[in-house]
Amino acid sequence: MSVAGSRNSIGVEIAGLGHYAPERIVTNAEIEQQLGLEAGWIERRTGIRSRRWAHDDQALSDIAIAAGERALERAGLARKDVGLLLLATSTPDHLLPPSAPLVAHRLGLSRAGGIDMAGACAGFVYALSLADSFVRTRRVPVLVIAGNILSRRINPEERASAILFADAAGAVLLAPSSRENAGVIGCELASEGDGYDLIKIPSGGSRQPFRMGLDPIETLMSLSDGRAVFQKAVAMMTDTSRAALTQAGLSISDIDHWIPHQANARIIEAVRGRLGCSADQVISTVPDYANSSAASIPFTLSKGAEARDYRSSQVVLFSAAGAGLTGGAVVFRL
Repeated sequence: MSVAGSRNSIGVEIAGLGHYAPERIVTNAEIEQQLGLEAGWIERRTGIRSRRWAHDDQALSDIAIAAGERALERAGLARKDVGLLLLATSTPDHLLPPSAPLVAHRLGLSRAGGIDMAGACAGFVYALSLADSFVRTRRVPVLVIAGNILSRRINPEERASAILFADAAGAVLLAPSSRENAGVIGCELASEGDGYDLIKIPSGGSRQPFRMGLDPIETLMSLSDGRAVFQKAVAMMTDTSRAALTQAGLSISDIDHWIPHQANARIIEAVRGRLGCSADQVISTVPDYANSSAASIPFTLSKGAEARDYRSSQVVLFSAAGAGLTGGAVVFRL
């Protein structure tokens, strides 16, 4: 995806970053005791030490607004100039209406369109690629927020989901830039529908609607085959990352920062090994914040700014894969 060429070409820059994680810390010990697991079992297999869960009075819109507010404040742009809000989430406030219009309203984005994007763990990668294109064509800022409250979709009796998932939100405000080579310089999106049922919430959609007498377990997340999810996620993240790098004309050694979806440490390490990425290039929040699906990449990008020195012209690789199966990778020049 090339951005150079026309006399009127513009680039896309990150004007502001924001993140939010609920205050409630849930340790491994709490979950291990609940599931009858020995101490240390979760960290050995996932790299996760703790995670954040929302309070009972918090909805998805609340944590999305907290992250978005931070990004807008850091950017210092007039809120009336933001043209679009993309909200990547699998846990909206309601099945209907979408949550994005409410979030835009409460953030004071008086002239912005707003839409939810249900891309599961890859939702941010999809939203970022679309936002970049909108900024280039419409020449207005776009706010991308990804957030999830997965603690309310966890099946506490299913080990595969109970140990992994968390709540968080991350936000990225994109704006037009005079630097034509800034923004998305490589993008590869993918889907693999033969893995459609590997991760799902069985009830609540048109295939299996809510009904009287429905077992509550049917409304919670289920991972039917953890080994298959691992293998397919690693392959999808690796393949799309290589393709995006090729589009950008870069190799993995040219990447300053790699921020993968924070699925778990084993998946991150497996993809890192296949890509030949050094440990120094990786930014991860999985030990203390676990897996918040689509939120994990922008959350980690923003959280990482506290320790990393992000500079203009550095290159960041984002990689993700999740339910659907859907995934992708974006190469972004800061």
